[in-house]
Amino acid sequence: MVVSLVEQLAALGPDAIIHSDMKRTRAIALPLAERLGTIPIAAPLWRERNFGNWEGQSWHAIYRETGNAMDGMIDDPEHFKPGGGETTADLSKRIEQAVATLPSAHSVAIVTHGGPIACIRAARAGSTLHQLAAFIPLAGSIVTL
Repeated sequence: MVVSLVEQLAALGPDAIIHSDMKRTRAIALPLAERLGTIPIAAPLWRERNFGNWEGQSWHAIYRETGNAMDGMIDDPEHFKPGGGETTADLSKRIEQAVATLPSAHSVAIVTHGGPIACIRAARAGSTLHQLAAFIPLAGSIVTL
């Protein structure tokens, strides 16, 4: 899948490449940059939501432990901190900052995660944070904005 994503992104010919600085985004950004002859930019603002002590657990494990607690990410986006991590509102504000700091290149490939992409898509659609889940892309997909 990584090779296919790299090939698909390279075909788009981005002028700049940004990634979240996490291992799974570097695995795409570095070969893409090598193929395009550029240097990728590691930008922690593009990281996935901080899930606190839920990090690394499956949704099934979290549900078994906490019941419907994860619904708080949608039901109470301003206050609920999954696993003590980051609220949906905090994630959205961080991604607004990340967008504001994008280089002025013609096209930028951003190798990031579902939450940050959902934040951008929801904001551009004029949706509320309560509707964010509807904007999460499938893993390994390319979203053009």
